[in-house]
Amino acid sequence: MIEIKTFKNCNLKGYTLIDAFPGAGLVGPMAGSYIIEKLKMEYIGYIDSDAFPPIAAIHFGIPMFPARIYKDDKYKLLIAISEFVIPANSVYALSREILAFVRKYGIRSIISIGGMPTAKPSDNVYITSPDKAVIAKASKLGVKTISEGVVAGVGAMLMTNSKQFDVMSMNLLVEVNPQIMDPKYAEIAIKGLNKIIDTNIDLGDLEEEAKIVESKIRDTLKKMKESPEHYDKAAEATGPSMYA
Repeated sequence: MIEIKTFKNCNLKGYTLIDAFPGAGLVGPMAGSYIIEKLKMEYIGYIDSDAFPPIAAIHFGIPMFPARIYKDDKYKLLIAISEFVIPANSVYALSREILAFVRKYGIRSIISIGGMPTAKPSDNVYITSPDKAVIAKASKLGVKTISEGVVAGVGAMLMTNSKQFDVMSMNLLVEVNPQIMDPKYAEIAIKGLNKIIDTNIDLGDLEEEAKIVESKIRDTLKKMKESPEHYDKAAEATGPSMYA
Protein backbone atom coordinates (compact mmCIF):
# COMPACT_ATOMS: atom_id res chain seq x y z
CA MET A 1 0.00 0.00 0.00
CA ILE A 2 1.26 3.48 -0.90
CA GLU A 3 -0.04 6.71 0.64
CA ILE A 4 0.63 10.39 0.01
CA LYS A 5 0.15 12.34 3.22
CA THR A 6 0.22 16.10 3.77
CA PHE A 7 1.02 17.85 7.04
CA LYS A 8 -1.81 20.35 6.61
CA ASN A 9 -4.70 21.17 4.31
CA CYS A 10 -3.41 22.91 1.18
CA ASN A 11 -5.15 24.63 -1.70
CA LEU A 12 -3.35 23.10 -4.70
CA LYS A 13 -5.95 23.77 -7.37
CA GLY A 14 -4.30 24.72 -10.66
CA TYR A 15 -0.79 23.67 -9.57
CA THR A 16 1.69 21.70 -11.69
CA LEU A 17 3.20 18.57 -10.16
CA ILE A 18 6.80 17.75 -11.15
CA ASP A 19 7.81 14.11 -10.83
CA ALA A 20 11.54 14.16 -9.98
CA PHE A 21 12.08 10.51 -9.08
CA PRO A 22 15.46 8.88 -9.84
CA GLY A 23 16.08 7.57 -13.34
CA ALA A 24 18.82 7.48 -15.95
CA GLY A 25 21.52 10.07 -15.23
CA LEU A 26 19.74 11.21 -12.03
CA VAL A 27 18.26 14.08 -14.04
CA GLY A 28 15.02 14.24 -12.05
CA PRO A 29 16.54 14.35 -8.54
CA MET A 30 19.28 16.79 -9.58
CA ALA A 31 16.81 19.18 -11.21
CA GLY A 32 14.11 18.74 -8.58
CA SER A 33 16.41 19.20 -5.59
CA TYR A 34 17.94 22.30 -7.12
CA ILE A 35 14.53 23.85 -7.81
CA ILE A 36 13.41 23.08 -4.24
CA GLU A 37 16.47 24.83 -2.80
CA LYS A 38 16.42 27.75 -5.24
CA LEU A 39 12.73 28.55 -4.73
CA LYS A 40 12.86 27.72 -1.01
CA MET A 41 9.88 25.43 -1.50
CA GLU A 42 7.79 24.37 1.47
CA TYR A 43 7.92 20.74 2.65
CA ILE A 44 4.21 19.86 2.79
CA GLY A 45 4.04 16.07 2.82
CA TYR A 46 5.53 12.69 2.10
CA ILE A 47 4.99 9.39 0.30
CA ASP A 48 4.97 6.27 2.45
CA SER A 49 4.78 2.55 1.74
CA ASP A 50 5.77 -0.71 3.40
CA ALA A 51 7.37 -1.58 0.04
CA PHE A 52 9.87 1.29 0.37
CA PRO A 53 13.29 0.81 1.97
CA PRO A 54 13.37 1.26 5.78
CA ILE A 55 15.47 4.41 5.79
CA ALA A 56 15.19 8.03 6.94
CA ALA A 57 16.89 10.92 5.18
CA ILE A 58 18.68 13.27 7.59
CA HIS A 59 19.07 16.88 6.48
CA PHE A 60 20.46 19.63 8.72
CA GLY A 61 20.24 17.16 11.61
CA ILE A 62 16.52 16.46 11.10
CA PRO A 63 15.22 12.98 10.13
CA MET A 64 12.83 13.17 7.16
CA PHE A 65 10.90 10.79 4.96
CA PRO A 66 13.07 9.94 1.93
CA ALA A 67 10.15 10.50 -0.50
CA ARG A 68 8.70 13.98 -0.08
CA ILE A 69 6.36 16.59 -1.57
CA TYR A 70 7.26 20.31 -1.78
CA LYS A 71 5.20 23.37 -2.75
CA ASP A 72 5.91 26.79 -4.26
CA ASP A 73 3.06 29.31 -4.42
CA LYS A 74 4.74 31.82 -6.74
CA TYR A 75 4.87 29.45 -9.72
CA LYS A 76 2.16 27.09 -8.41
CA LEU A 77 4.59 24.18 -8.44
CA LEU A 78 4.71 20.90 -6.54
CA ILE A 79 7.72 18.59 -6.63
CA ALA A 80 7.60 14.91 -5.72
CA ILE A 81 11.15 13.70 -5.09
CA SER A 82 12.74 10.60 -3.64
CA GLU A 83 16.21 9.78 -2.40
CA PHE A 84 15.90 6.12 -3.36
CA VAL A 85 15.05 4.26 -6.52
CA ILE A 86 11.34 3.44 -6.67
CA PRO A 87 11.14 -0.39 -6.49
CA ALA A 88 9.88 -1.86 -9.77
CA ASN A 89 7.01 -3.61 -8.00
CA SER A 90 5.78 -0.25 -6.62
CA VAL A 91 5.66 1.73 -9.87
CA TYR A 92 2.03 0.98 -10.74
CA ALA A 93 0.72 1.54 -7.20
CA LEU A 94 2.67 4.80 -6.83
CA SER A 95 1.39 6.07 -10.18
CA ARG A 96 -2.20 5.35 -9.16
CA GLU A 97 -1.72 7.10 -5.81
CA ILE A 98 -0.21 10.18 -7.47
CA LEU A 99 -3.12 10.38 -9.92
CA ALA A 100 -5.59 10.06 -7.02
CA PHE A 101 -3.73 12.88 -5.24
CA VAL A 102 -3.83 15.02 -8.41
CA ARG A 103 -7.57 14.51 -8.80
CA LYS A 104 -8.31 15.12 -5.10
CA TYR A 105 -6.55 18.49 -5.06
CA GLY A 106 -7.46 19.74 -8.54
CA ILE A 107 -3.85 19.77 -9.76
CA ARG A 108 -3.75 20.98 -13.36
CA SER A 109 -0.81 19.15 -14.89
CA ILE A 110 2.03 16.67 -14.37
CA ILE A 111 5.58 16.97 -15.71
CA SER A 112 7.97 14.03 -15.29
CA ILE A 113 11.67 14.87 -15.65
CA GLY A 114 13.99 12.09 -16.79
CA GLY A 115 16.93 10.97 -18.89
CA MET A 116 17.23 9.08 -22.18
CA PRO A 117 20.40 6.92 -22.32
CA THR A 118 22.52 7.50 -25.41
CA ALA A 119 26.17 7.13 -26.39
CA LYS A 120 26.54 10.78 -27.42
CA PRO A 121 24.26 13.12 -25.44
CA SER A 122 23.27 16.43 -27.02
CA ASP A 123 22.11 19.68 -25.43
CA ASN A 124 18.56 19.11 -26.64
CA VAL A 125 15.56 18.72 -24.41
CA TYR A 126 12.66 16.58 -25.62
CA ILE A 127 9.07 16.08 -24.58
CA THR A 128 6.43 13.50 -25.19
CA SER A 129 2.78 13.96 -24.27
CA PRO A 130 -0.67 12.58 -25.09
CA ASP A 131 -1.90 16.20 -25.40
CA LYS A 132 -1.69 17.72 -28.88
CA ALA A 133 -1.80 21.25 -27.47
CA VAL A 134 1.31 20.52 -25.38
CA ILE A 135 3.16 19.21 -28.42
CA ALA A 136 2.16 22.27 -30.47
CA LYS A 137 3.30 24.69 -27.74
CA ALA A 138 6.62 22.86 -27.34
CA SER A 139 7.31 23.02 -31.06
CA LYS A 140 6.74 26.78 -31.09
CA LEU A 141 9.21 27.13 -28.21
CA GLY A 142 11.88 25.12 -30.00
CA VAL A 143 11.52 22.06 -27.76
CA LYS A 144 11.88 18.82 -29.70
CA THR A 145 9.24 16.09 -29.53
CA ILE A 146 9.76 12.33 -29.67
CA SER A 147 7.99 10.60 -32.54
CA GLU A 148 9.19 7.04 -31.81
CA GLY A 149 10.68 5.40 -28.73
CA VAL A 150 9.93 4.09 -25.26
CA VAL A 151 9.64 5.76 -21.85
CA ALA A 152 9.47 3.83 -18.60
CA GLY A 153 8.81 4.09 -14.89
CA VAL A 154 6.45 6.28 -12.90
CA GLY A 155 6.57 9.06 -15.51
CA ALA A 156 5.40 6.71 -18.24
CA MET A 157 2.48 5.43 -16.16
CA LEU A 158 1.42 8.95 -15.19
CA MET A 159 1.46 10.07 -18.80
CA THR A 160 -0.49 7.11 -20.21
CA ASN A 161 -3.17 7.26 -17.49
CA SER A 162 -3.62 11.01 -16.97
CA LYS A 163 -5.64 11.66 -20.12
CA GLN A 164 -8.66 9.73 -18.83
CA PHE A 165 -8.78 12.10 -15.82
CA ASP A 166 -8.48 15.24 -17.96
CA VAL A 167 -5.06 16.07 -16.52
CA MET A 168 -2.40 17.51 -18.82
CA SER A 169 0.83 15.51 -18.65
CA MET A 170 4.21 15.24 -20.32
CA ASN A 171 7.62 13.68 -19.96
CA LEU A 172 10.50 16.16 -20.25
CA LEU A 173 13.59 14.19 -21.25
CA VAL A 174 17.29 14.91 -21.59
CA GLU A 175 19.84 12.75 -23.41
CA VAL A 176 22.32 11.25 -20.93
CA ASN A 177 25.28 8.94 -20.79
CA PRO A 178 24.05 6.44 -18.15
CA GLN A 179 27.63 5.89 -16.98
CA ILE A 180 28.12 9.57 -16.07
CA MET A 181 26.33 11.87 -13.61
CA ASP A 182 26.65 15.36 -15.10
CA PRO A 183 25.05 18.55 -13.66
CA LYS A 184 24.66 19.71 -17.24
CA TYR A 185 21.79 17.25 -17.64
CA ALA A 186 19.81 19.02 -14.90
CA GLU A 187 20.68 22.39 -16.40
CA ILE A 188 19.26 21.35 -19.78
CA ALA A 189 16.11 20.03 -18.10
CA ILE A 190 15.50 23.22 -16.09
CA LYS A 191 16.08 25.40 -19.15
CA GLY A 192 13.40 23.35 -20.91
CA LEU A 193 11.10 23.67 -17.91
CA ASN A 194 11.62 27.44 -17.86
CA LYS A 195 10.40 27.57 -21.45
CA ILE A 196 7.46 25.23 -21.12
CA ILE A 197 5.84 26.54 -17.94
CA ASP A 198 7.25 30.07 -18.04
CA THR A 199 9.33 29.93 -14.88
CA ASN A 200 12.55 31.86 -14.29
CA ILE A 201 14.69 29.52 -12.22
CA ASP A 202 18.27 30.78 -12.00
CA LEU A 203 20.94 28.16 -12.73
CA GLY A 204 23.94 29.89 -11.17
CA ASP A 205 24.49 27.42 -8.30
CA LEU A 206 23.39 24.22 -10.01
CA GLU A 207 26.72 22.41 -10.34
CA GLU A 208 27.47 22.52 -6.61
CA GLU A 209 23.94 21.44 -5.65
CA ALA A 210 23.95 18.59 -8.19
CA LYS A 211 27.08 17.09 -6.63
CA ILE A 212 25.38 17.09 -3.22
CA VAL A 213 22.30 15.35 -4.66
CA GLU A 214 24.44 12.70 -6.36
CA SER A 215 26.23 11.97 -3.08
CA LYS A 216 22.93 11.65 -1.17
CA ILE A 217 21.40 9.22 -3.65
CA ARG A 218 24.53 7.09 -3.95
CA ASP A 219 24.64 6.84 -0.16
CA THR A 220 20.98 5.83 -0.06
CA LEU A 221 21.50 3.16 -2.73
CA LYS A 222 24.37 1.76 -0.67
CA LYS A 223 22.15 1.61 2.43
CA MET A 224 19.41 -0.13 0.44
CA LYS A 225 21.85 -2.88 -0.49
CA GLU A 226 22.68 -3.31 3.18
CA SER A 227 18.97 -3.60 4.09
CA PRO A 228 16.87 -6.79 4.29
CA GLU A 229 16.86 -9.07 1.27
CA HIS A 230 13.65 -7.92 -0.44
CA TYR A 231 14.75 -4.27 -0.34
CA ASP A 232 18.10 -5.31 -1.72
CA LYS A 233 16.43 -7.10 -4.61
CA ALA A 234 14.21 -4.09 -5.35
CA ALA A 235 17.24 -1.82 -5.52
CA GLU A 236 19.11 -4.22 -7.78
CA ALA A 237 16.12 -4.52 -10.11
CA THR A 238 15.87 -0.79 -10.76
CA GLY A 239 19.05 0.83 -9.52
CA PRO A 240 22.62 0.05 -10.51
CA SER A 241 21.92 -0.36 -14.23
CA MET A 242 20.45 3.15 -14.29
CA TYR A 243 23.34 5.01 -12.70
CA ALA A 244 27.04 5.64 -13.02
